Amino acid sequence: MWNKDTIFKALDDSTRRLILDELSERNEMTLYELTARLIMKHNLTISRQGIAKHLSVLEDAGLVISKRKGKYRVLMFSNEPLKNLLEGWID
Repeated sequence: MWNKDTIFKALDDSTRRLILDELSERNEMTLYELTARLIMKHNLTISRQGIAKHLSVLEDAGLVISKRKGKYRVLMFSNEPLKNLLEGWID
């Protein structure tokens, strides 16, 4: 299913964990909305391109899903890889 090493690598970065926090709090955000929240709420100095690179790692791990909604691409948090990762360790 999902590669555990890829998931752990994605979770290793504090910015990526903040992205997941924001998406789990308010699902279906555009890249622009996510960037604005990260900058305003967490005082991050990061560009949309920088966040897009982090999102690519998170998508590869299955933790973020993006889909088209009209003319925008929305980002959503997916906790399925985390459930799968902990299965067997936590019952």
